[in-house]
Amino acid sequence: MIGMRGLFLLTIALLAALTSAAVAETLPIKGSYGNKDGCAYAKSGESTGSDNFFLLTSESITTAASACTIEKVLKTDGKSFTAKVSCEAEGEEAASEDTAKITYGPKGYTIGFTSDADIKWGPLPLCK
Repeated sequence: MIGMRGLFLLTIALLAALTSAAVAETLPIKGSYGNKDGCAYAKSGESTGSDNFFLLTSESITTAASACTIEKVLKTDGKSFTAKVSCEAEGEEAASEDTAKITYGPKGYTIGFTSDADIKWGPLPLCK
């Protein structure tokens, strides 16, 4: 069963995807990358309700408190990418634009944002 928080995040992610589907690009990755709870969501479509939730797909970056849609891939360097993203955070009324640096390493993807150098999510391994 999806909790209220999970339903809220799923709704935000779906709305973000629908409103930007006409112009959005996707990352050239196969599969989903995440931590335990992010991968559980990728597999079942149901949130565990955890605050420790990170998921990267070719279309979006989703956490327990935010959802970012990939708008445009700006740079590709092997399996690493720089992308323009549109993010909606829980409690915020409007989406914000940012640039995500999605870096591939031996343990999976690490995500950072140019707006805040202190944000580092990952590494996020391939979901099984």
